[in-house]
Amino acid sequence: MSTGRKFEITDAKGGAAFTVRVTTRANATEMVGMQEDGSLRIRLKASPAGDPEANKELVDFIASKLEVPVEKVEIVAGESGRDKLVTVEGISTDEVETKLGGAEG
Repeated sequence: MSTGRKFEITDAKGGAAFTVRVTTRANATEMVGMQEDGSLRIRLKASPAGDPEANKELVDFIASKLEVPVEKVEIVAGESGRDKLVTVEGISTDEVETKLGGAEG
């Protein structure tokens, strides 16, 4: 169901916003890299992708990687699916790219 839309990390009011595609039932929670559309790929131990436990695991993981409080990270769209829009308050797009290593594995 590709729309051909290219997703990128963008500045949002007071922070940054980016798309994430999650894969569940992984052996470890980890960042895998970047999709062709610019979405970050993250593997989660929890299952299924729309489960509240999986969403909490994703938010905790992103907060840890970006070194921000969990309260600053929010899934603003896609809570029930694999593709999610995440915002992080109080961080710039440059900081996101630096801390996530340019989204390389």
